[in-house]
Parts: sequence; structure tokens; C-alpha cells
Amino acid sequence: MTWLETSTDNCTVQRTLDVIGEKWSMLVLRDAMNGVRRFDDFRRHVGLSEAVLSDRLRKLVAAGILRTDPYREPGSRTRYEYRLTSKGWDLWPVMIALKQWGDRYTADPEGPPLEVHHRDCDAPVEAVVVCAAGHGALTPREARTRLGASARTAN
Repeated sequence: MTWLETSTDNCTVQRTLDVIGEKWSMLVLRDAMNGVRRFDDFRRHVGLSEAVLSDRLRKLVAAGILRTDPYREPGSRTRYEYRLTSKGWDLWPVMIALKQWGDRYTADPEGPPLEVHHRDCDAPVEAVVVCAAGHGALTPREARTRLGASARTAN
């Protein structure tokens, strides 16, 4: 069976995009990874409507990517902060890869607006593809794909 004969009904890339592939969801995750926790801060910084933000936060919480933690300002009702779960933090390499591509192809002439550096040595952080056996950074030509255990024939 070849790739074109394979059903994409259970494609994990497609399933991932169903959860986080919408622009506003990714921008909410970007802000969460940079320490934004509260609804009003997300709304102001990301620049989206309350209805859209509520919908995206609800979906990210339902998917287990964000969790809610209650807080209460004196004299106010209980509200919730949104914090990344382990599942949410597992998206950090994806965000770094998107940032890396954007820094290369879409940044202002002065450079990117945000830099990510290793805390210990201050070198820039980058996303790379490596094999599980510990070989260094791979190019697309050094990798091959093959059908996995759940591959199904297309209808």
C-alpha cells in the first residue's frame, strides 16, 4: 500500500490541527508559554473578541492542553487563570519551530521581536529533527517515511 492508497481519516497531523490548528489557538498558546494566565490579559494582548477567546480557551481546556486554576481578587468574584499542562508544554518545540521559521522568513529587517536563549549559556534555542538513536540534526533527505501500524486503505 502506498501513501496515496492510505486513508487519512486517522492522520495524527490532521487530528492535531483539529485541536490547535486555528490561528487564535496558537496565539493563545504562544502567550501562555510566555507567562500570560488571565482572560483579560489574553484578550488585550492577542487582540481577539471575548467570544472567540472564550471558545478557544474552552477547547484548549477540554483537550487537556490548558487547565484552570481559580483565583479571587479582593471584592471580586472567583475567576480562573489558564495554565499549560504537561500536554500543553509538549507543544513548546512546535512553537519554537514556528518561531524559527518566522524569524527566518517573516521577521522585520531589524530581526525578530522575541529571542529564546538557553538559560545556562545564553545561546539561541532552535528546533531540530534528530533520530531516536542519537544522531545529530537530520535533513529531509536523510529521513524516510513508511506506513505505521494503524495505516488503513482509503475508501
